[in-house]
Amino acid sequence: MPRSKTVVPGRSRRKKVMKAAKGNFSGRRKLYKSALQTVQRAGQFAYEHRRLKKRTFRALWVTRINAGARLNGLTYSTMIAGLKKANVEVNRKLLADLAVRDAPAFAMLAEVAKAATA
Repeated sequence: MPRSKTVVPGRSRRKKVMKAAKGNFSGRRKLYKSALQTVQRAGQFAYEHRRLKKRTFRALWVTRINAGARLNGLTYSTMIAGLKKANVEVNRKLLADLAVRDAPAFAMLAEVAKAATA
């Protein structure tokens, strides 16, 4: 039986790395070793930032809800506590969207929260 070589799988691995490194500057896209390091580092950043994005968006939603709540005479924490007491199940993403796009609807929810806390 002939000796098997890893030429085809190895070449496809290298091609995959070189394709992923396209768009980088100089040796980072032309030299395999530099390209591999660049692609691995980029992958690590992508992994971390997929998780960080969730935190960032939640912080944005909280800020928007707080701004809308203060326009209606509440704070963020009292608004959320009031909605929980009133059994209104609206997530922060939707509340933030209402605060930005539909102020009257947000004001109605604020009144419900005020009534529940009082």
